[in-house]
Parts: sequence; structure tokens; C-alpha cells
Amino acid sequence: MEMSSTAATRATGPSLRERALIDAARSGDEDAYAALVEPHRRELRAHCYRMLGSAHDADDAVQDALLRAWRGLPRFEGRSSTRSWLYKITTNACLNAIARQPKGRVLPMDFGPAGDPHDGAGAPLVESVWVEPYPDADLPLADTFAAPDARYDRRESVELAFVAALQHLPPNQRAALIMREVLGFSAKESADALDTSVASINSALQRARKTIDDKLPERSQQTTLRALDDDAVRALVERYVDAWERNDVAGVVAMLTEDATFAMPPNLAWFRGREAIAAFLPTGPMSRPRRFRPIRANGQLAFGTYIWEPELDRFRPNSIHLIDLRGAQICAMTAFLDRAVFPGFGLPDHLPAGS
Repeated sequence: MEMSSTAATRATGPSLRERALIDAARSGDEDAYAALVEPHRRELRAHCYRMLGSAHDADDAVQDALLRAWRGLPRFEGRSSTRSWLYKITTNACLNAIARQPKGRVLPMDFGPAGDPHDGAGAPLVESVWVEPYPDADLPLADTFAAPDARYDRRESVELAFVAALQHLPPNQRAALIMREVLGFSAKESADALDTSVASINSALQRARKTIDDKLPERSQQTTLRALDDDAVRALVERYVDAWERNDVAGVVAMLTEDATFAMPPNLAWFRGREAIAAFLPTGPMSRPRRFRPIRANGQLAFGTYIWEPELDRFRPNSIHLIDLRGAQICAMTAFLDRAVFPGFGLPDHLPAGS
């Protein structure tokens, strides 16, 4: 039977080109090392994001992993593919990061009960406890290496609900589920990466599946978006943006499910239901002019939002704003109030008056 390209890659270890680069890198050639690892950086960063729930922490983990790989080149015997070797090092860098900060990142809905809209947005929590948004532009270009039976595709595996659910798993279960059902590694490859047994991997995977299935919505955002044609999605986005930019509370609320949520990390407060959201919007989010610019984040419909600053006579960055759909209605709005991440989404540092 003919082997798949993935199986062939795993069976033969590094390619001839990679072996030449490894030999050169072992001799101190940093350019050769860069040529060896850079093709994998994007997928390693996405892997770290799934593990850690933070793009910033993912960058740190990748840097740590690639430094470890550079130092570990003399011990790399080439029995596995370069990709498998890098994933083993990177996964362990993530596990070390989790050990240093064992309290996983969450969304406000996981942190406490829904707030009273008349009490405002609440104080922002200074601790780094929140799941962060992730640019679609930084995802791997294709699922080249995923096994045919992987349960999640590259966009589903970074959806906000999925990444938040992952953070509830113990580290070993998190790693096992990602390696097996997102990346498509075999049970043996996963066991080798985590220095454990195949039986332990299968047990961890079984427990992880139950937790994830209990926490995820019935349909992923990818499935929901595919069920809507492009015209319907475009019309929904235009209607949503128009309502926000006109500060039309009723227009936004009319697009929500009855149990919709609205959260604004790092603020603690979040709100559930049309009535609560309708009461809160005029007191803060819709108290000043705003502008929305469509982007793609976490495989979902998303926007970079800007708020009017009279002193600056322009719109300044305000949030990365994601929406979750249930059918053709919006069931969640999450506005990440972090201006520092705007460049990572290719967004300008301001919008002029009249834009």
C-alpha cells in the first residue's frame, strides 16, 4: 500500500536538504539553522497559542524552544522528522511555561458570574489571566501535515471557544489532545514527544475529549459560517458595523440571541442577555463615536474598533472585537481592550476624522 506524504515524511526522518542544514548548523552556521526552522515557525507559534491561550506567551515559548533546539542539535540523531523533533521541544517549552504560571487563561465568563449592567464594566484585572485574540494571518497556510482523521482543522482549533476550553484541561491532556486531534500525530509520536507511554496518551486523550465536548458549543464557527452563504455573511457584517457606528443600541440588540453575552477583557464585568446588554451599551461602548474595520481573528468574524478622541481629533485603537454566531444570530461579543495587539492584525494606529 502506498504511504501518504505525511507517513513518508515521518518514516524517513529529515530530508536530504534538512540533513545538510543540520550538519551546517552543528558547525555554527546560524543561517543554516534559520533555514531549517523558519518554515516551521508559523505552525509552532499557533501550537503554542493553543497550549497557552496567549499570542504574547506563544512568542516567548517559540523563542525558548528554538533556542533549546539550537543547543540540542548535537543530540538530534535524525530518527524522527525535523518537524516532530521541533514539536517535542516546543511542547515541552509550553509545559514549562504552564508550570511557571499554572493558573490557565480564561475568558471573563469563566472567571465569575454575569454582572449588573447598571454597575458598569468593572475594574480591569491587571493579572495576565485572559485568553487573547490571534490573527488568522499568522496561522499555517495549509493543513499539510494533519492526518485525515484529525477532528479539528486549523481555523476551528484557534476559535475562541476552543482555545478557552483547552485552558481548562490539565497540561498533559491539553498537549495530548492538540497533538493527536489538531496536529494529527500518532499516539506513538505523541508519547515520544511527551516522554510517556502510548497507553497514557490514549487515556489522557479520552479524558480530554470529554471535557472539551462538554464545554464546546454544538457547532463550531467554521461550520456555522459555511452554512451561511457569502452574501448572508456580508450582509450580517454590514448591518452589525452600521449599527455600531450609528450607536444604534436597538439595532445591535436585534441581532443577538436571547442568551447572548458581551465581555470586554481585561474588564471583569460581562453581561448576559439582550436586556442586560441593551442597558449597558449606552453607558460605555456606545457613549462615543466608533469605527469598525473588519479583520479575521481566531477563524471568526472580527473587527478592529476605534474610538473618537476629541483631544486628538481622530479615532484611536480601542479593541479587537470578535463575534460568535449561532445560525444567523450573534450569541457572543468579546471586545479585547488591548491597543498593543493592533499592529499584529495589520491595523493602522489611528483613523482620521471623517473616516
